[in-house]
Amino acid sequence: MTDLGKVDREFFDEHIYPHLGADRGDVSLGPQHGVDFGVVEVGDRAVVLASDPLSLTPALGFERAAWFAVHVALSDAAVSGVPPSHLAVTFTLPPEMTDEEFATVWETFDREASDLGVSIVTGHTARYGSCRYPWVGGATALAVGDPDDVVRPDGASPGDRLLVTKGPAIEVAGYLVTVFEDAVDLPPETIADAKERFWDMSPVRDALTAAAAGPVTAMHDATEGGLQGALVELARAGGVRLDVDAAAVPVLPGVAEACDHFGVDPWAATSEGTLVLTVEAGGADAVLAALDDEGIPAAEVGEVREGEGVYVDGEPTTHPEVDPTWAVFEEYAEKTGPGE
Repeated sequence: MTDLGKVDREFFDEHIYPHLGADRGDVSLGPQHGVDFGVVEVGDRAVVLASDPLSLTPALGFERAAWFAVHVALSDAAVSGVPPSHLAVTFTLPPEMTDEEFATVWETFDREASDLGVSIVTGHTARYGSCRYPWVGGATALAVGDPDDVVRPDGASPGDRLLVTKGPAIEVAGYLVTVFEDAVDLPPETIADAKERFWDMSPVRDALTAAAAGPVTAMHDATEGGLQGALVELARAGGVRLDVDAAAVPVLPGVAEACDHFGVDPWAATSEGTLVLTVEAGGADAVLAALDDEGIPAAEVGEVREGEGVYVDGEPTTHPEVDPTWAVFEEYAEKTGPGE
């Protein structure tokens, strides 16, 4: 297991995958390393499930922190292509969180869930003495729909086109620069560009827009391990080879400068909000046009071929295994103490 971040594939395969409880016939997609969601078939409906921890960083302000938290909670279900419909939320709050601060958080959850057509159906809320920011609970999102509408993570096929929205390291710019702004030595206009990326840190509308527009065959959001990790995981899930043109990948304002400042590889760094997807060749233009209509930057960056692995400009690449963002957060948290 890595010291920080998600467990690696070896740990998952040895300790988690062999022990998954009862073997039920209604589970049509179970746990896999690097796969965002599972699927249960209930009658003629598919129920997509995805769980994630909840984090709230007070330095963001509680409204922005809650916006990020609810979109993270919904994102893994959304990449199934089925719109999220239900949400269960557990808050294990630190004692110092005030009623007024929690009210702001919950009102934001309600606003964002209502806007996306999601009903919050159950949960648990309490303060506990040993709890502290930013990790304050967990959430499980459900998306209920037609089984034929589910975009499976293993659906990429040779001949498909490879698309990326927003590009690498959105979270490095939008989150880290916002939280640690006072310790960031960058020009004011660059800091403003980087902070604007905060509102790009959700792939929910990216995924739902793409799935509604064309024949999307697979989707994966670029969280821990960043764009590089997401590409490797998508190729592994589908048993295919991805050939990527690095120059075609979009890079949004403020991202390169933020990565240089923090000393991280933008392709390996967490990028909540970035979506990697494969589309049947004849539908790529329609998907790109739909994303553009929604104001979501996206580009065709490569193709799916027979074989395995990821090749960037002809060179093989591997999973970064450890996301460099964790070390940066720990370093700057010691300097500035966000959330205290």
